[in-house]
Amino acid sequence: MVKAYVLIEAKVGSSTGLMEILKDNPSVISASRVTGPYDVIAVVQEEDLGRVHDLVTEQIHHLDGVLRTTTSVAVG
Repeated sequence: MVKAYVLIEAKVGSSTGLMEILKDNPSVISASRVTGPYDVIAVVQEEDLGRVHDLVTEQIHHLDGVLRTTTSVAVG
């Protein structure tokens, strides 16, 4: 299994809605609103790196309110 942290920059006022959508996704272990340069951090887990890529590019990027993401894959 591959675990990754998806750091999400969101449009103003959209982080709460994004949290609800992300938490409904079975690949999302947790999601939190945070302070700093990002608005939401989602912890995701998938079978392999290709599926993490697909989750981020085909699902998370297309959510209304997402401006951009940065993904960090856990290595330990």
